[in-house]
Amino acid sequence: MSEEIKNQEAAEAANQDELDQIVSLKKGDTVKGTIVKLEDNQAVVSIGYKYDGVIPIRELSSGLDNAEEAVQVGQEVEARIISIDDGKEKLVLSKRAIDSENAWEKLEQLFESKEVFEVVVNDVVKGGIVVDVGLRGFIPASMVERHFVEDFSDYKGRTLRVVVKELDRENNKVILSQKDVLEAEFEANKLKVMAELKEGQEIVGTVQRLTQFGAFVDVGGVDGLVHVSEIAWTHVDKPSDAVSEGDQVKVKVLKVDPEKGKISLSMKAAQPGPWESAAGQFNNNDIVTGVVKRLVNFGAFVEIAPGVEGLVHISQISHKHIGTPQEVLEEGQEVKVKILEMNPSEKRVSLSIKETEEAPEAAPKAERAPRASRAPREELNNPNVSLNNSGLSITLGERFGDKLNKFK
Repeated sequence: MSEEIKNQEAAEAANQDELDQIVSLKKGDTVKGTIVKLEDNQAVVSIGYKYDGVIPIRELSSGLDNAEEAVQVGQEVEARIISIDDGKEKLVLSKRAIDSENAWEKLEQLFESKEVFEVVVNDVVKGGIVVDVGLRGFIPASMVERHFVEDFSDYKGRTLRVVVKELDRENNKVILSQKDVLEAEFEANKLKVMAELKEGQEIVGTVQRLTQFGAFVDVGGVDGLVHVSEIAWTHVDKPSDAVSEGDQVKVKVLKVDPEKGKISLSMKAAQPGPWESAAGQFNNNDIVTGVVKRLVNFGAFVEIAPGVEGLVHISQISHKHIGTPQEVLEEGQEVKVKILEMNPSEKRVSLSIKETEEAPEAAPKAERAPRASRAPREELNNPNVSLNNSGLSITLGERFGDKLNKFK
């Protein structure tokens, strides 16, 4: 057989194949081709037909601004014929239709296995986020993060890790969740961190949020509670008076309860106590300023430093005698006190107010009244006086004898 005959037969066979393909192409068929040109709103595809087909941007993928976001020149694609008009040489294809079918099969597998996979945010709409998973996937706002997000406008283009939450092929509904992934990771990390934490351990954490009853501090991806009473050695009315969200704080682990998933922390226990600080701050005989905190029958408790109170015994309040401390003092009053005895190890300090004041001068003693002058004592040898009865009788008889005779 001559070479010419062979070439002719090959050409006829090729023409026949082309004719067979032309005859067999119809709406709904699946074809494979190569991207040969990209335009803003479509991609041109060569599928070996007598003219090229086009894939409109809406049939490439959802949420695209231009065709380049979905395909590149030279890329092989699989598409479905949406419409064919040989008279106008118009062949419209859909890559999205094939991707959608493949996506459903893959999503069903992912739903069964609960496998985590990545998606890119295509658009932000009312109520949530739209992603492309070969078809339109939706992440409700409540399923995006573990915390509340007010504005998702900066999420477009982000890559999220999700699981399939709900599938409804009949209604073309795909619900995804990133929150489930984050929650699972959080719980796994929480168990790990709690297993490593030891009571009495001191660590640095970050204040995450504040409530009326305390502050939640992140200690390695897990939140522990610092109760308001454990924030400082001094009284704290509300946590926001002492700390702010984002603050780095040193805490001591008080208790770890893996069963309840709770961690109790203390900020004040990780700091020197007031009495420890007072040990190097005060000495006996120092005169300092304090505030009267409490009044009791036997004296007054005066705070000389935050968390350090000492007793002023009632006998040390005033130089003058007082029946009760309330006679000269009131709670909240600022006073000067002298440290009589400082004992930090026993958390005790004795104070005196009166020793910071000069004692009043003593009142002058009243002069004694002069004694009444006494009559001069008679001489014992006076012949006219006798100290015995008989002597006295004789003397009187002698003196008044003549007069007594008249009455006889």
